[in-house]
Amino acid sequence: MKRKVLVFGAGVIGAYLAHVLIEAGNDVTILARAERAKSLNENGLVIYHHLQKKITKNKVKAVTDVDGLSFDATFVVMPYHKLKSALPLIRTFNTKLLVLVGNDLSPAEIRKDMKENAPGIKKILFGFQVSGGKKEEKSYVCERLGASWMDIGQLHGETADRLKKWVENLFKGTKYKINWQGDMENYLICHPAEILPIGYLSYICGGDLRKSTRNQRKDMFDASREAFEFLRTKGITVYPKGEDKFYGSGVRGKVMKFLYFIMAKSAIGDLIACEHCRNAVSEMEQIDLFYTEFLKDCPPAKLKAWNRLKAQMPSWDELHRIYGN
Repeated sequence: MKRKVLVFGAGVIGAYLAHVLIEAGNDVTILARAERAKSLNENGLVIYHHLQKKITKNKVKAVTDVDGLSFDATFVVMPYHKLKSALPLIRTFNTKLLVLVGNDLSPAEIRKDMKENAPGIKKILFGFQVSGGKKEEKSYVCERLGASWMDIGQLHGETADRLKKWVENLFKGTKYKINWQGDMENYLICHPAEILPIGYLSYICGGDLRKSTRNQRKDMFDASREAFEFLRTKGITVYPKGEDKFYGSGVRGKVMKFLYFIMAKSAIGDLIACEHCRNAVSEMEQIDLFYTEFLKDCPPAKLKAWNRLKAQMPSWDELHRIYGN
């Protein structure tokens, strides 16, 4: 059965998600700003998949408002610093399922807001899609491993099997993976432990990880390890399960170090990490402020690598001046 699906957010992550949903046979609409909506309607959804060395083009409907429209599922895909300003519009949506995709530092607050003020929204899930890239004038460049995947679930507790199956059917026929998580609030708290050290080093190197030194990359790895250790001392269960093991001394730690080396020495790192850092300074700043408060009870002796990276980074005011956002 063809489902009516809305993707709100026409950045590179939303674009790839829309592509997958179209490939799965859904009736997809993208809600975007006027200029991007015009381009999508005239040129189609054009994506260059960098690692896969291929170009895809999908016909898609793009609109600038959804007044009077209803959907089976809606995926909101936007940076955290833009999400709160979009809440008044999201409250008006008429959709059976709302999935908020991306970094979210106040998911419980937003869920409560939706429950109280969005009568047209029946169910709410939180997700995070693992992909990157950049938006160009009439197309996108997407960086992903395999067909990519989404970590998804309720704020707390396991999602009902019936809803799991319903969501999975939205992607049926594609290789895109749905990874169900048991606690998305913990997931979203844990995620900055990985992305902030990468962001710090990206800013230190002027948005080019290829300029990083071996010692800086070691600090990037060790900073995440330090943050995960603190999370565990706070009694927070790490999600995805076992993610902290990638920052240990075992086999998974060696794999992550190798991936960091590849990321720092190729265009992959630029598209996955640096491009986002350059274009989302406001989001990264808010995540940093959140984690600075979160880590304030951690003794400095247990955050040596984390603090070394932060000390080398330009100020946020300077980063806003450099990158213009």
